Amino acid sequence: MKLLHIDASILGGNSVSRQVSAAVVDRLKATIPHLDVTYRDITSAPLSHLSGAHLAAAQGATPESAEVQADIAASSAALDEFLATDIVVIGAPMYNFTIPSQLKAWIDRILVAGKTFRYTEKGLEGLAAGKRVIIAISRGGFYGADMPSAAGEHLETYLRWVFGYMGIPNVEIISADGVQMGPEHREKALASAMQLATGLQAA
Repeated sequence: MKLLHIDASILGGNSVSRQVSAAVVDRLKATIPHLDVTYRDITSAPLSHLSGAHLAAAQGATPESAEVQADIAASSAALDEFLATDIVVIGAPMYNFTIPSQLKAWIDRILVAGKTFRYTEKGLEGLAAGKRVIIAISRGGFYGADMPSAAGEHLETYLRWVFGYMGIPNVEIISADGVQMGPEHREKALASAMQLATGLQAA
C-alpha cells in the first residue's frame, strides 16, 4: 500500500499542520504493514503556477522552452504520484482564509480532466475514487459553523470540494483551531489534534 504525504506550511518545525500530518503518517506506518511512504514538501520544492504555456501544451502544443518542458514533466510526475497512491495525507494551514498558494499549484496538477474527473452525459464523474484522504489543517482563529468568522472559511470547504470532485467525498479532517489566539489556545488545539492523529484507525 502506498501513502503520499504532502506538507504545505512555510513555517518549518514551528508549523502545527506539519506536526499533526507527521503524527498521522507515523500512526499509519505503525498500523499498516509494509506501507510505502512518499514525502513531498511543496514549500521547499514548489511546483510553479499554471501559465498559458502549460495550457497550450495540454492542448497538444510543443513546449518552446526547456524550462516549460521541465515544468510539464514535473506536472506529470505529481499527477502520476497521486494516481498511484492509496492514502494521501496533507498538512494544510490556513493563509488569508484559504489554502497556501503552493498547495493550489499542486492541486492544479492533480485536478485534471480525463485523469481525476470527467464530464459525461450523466454529469460529473470522479475518477480517483477509493483513495483515503486525511488532511491536518491549522487555523489561526475559529471558523466553525456557529462562529462569526464562518463565512471566511475557504480552507476545509475548498479541500472537501476538490477531493469530492475527484470522487473522494469522505475526506478525513483533523483540525487545530485558534492557534494564533495565544499560547494556551495553541497548545490546547495542538494537543487535541495530536490525540486524534495518534488514534486513527488503519482503515
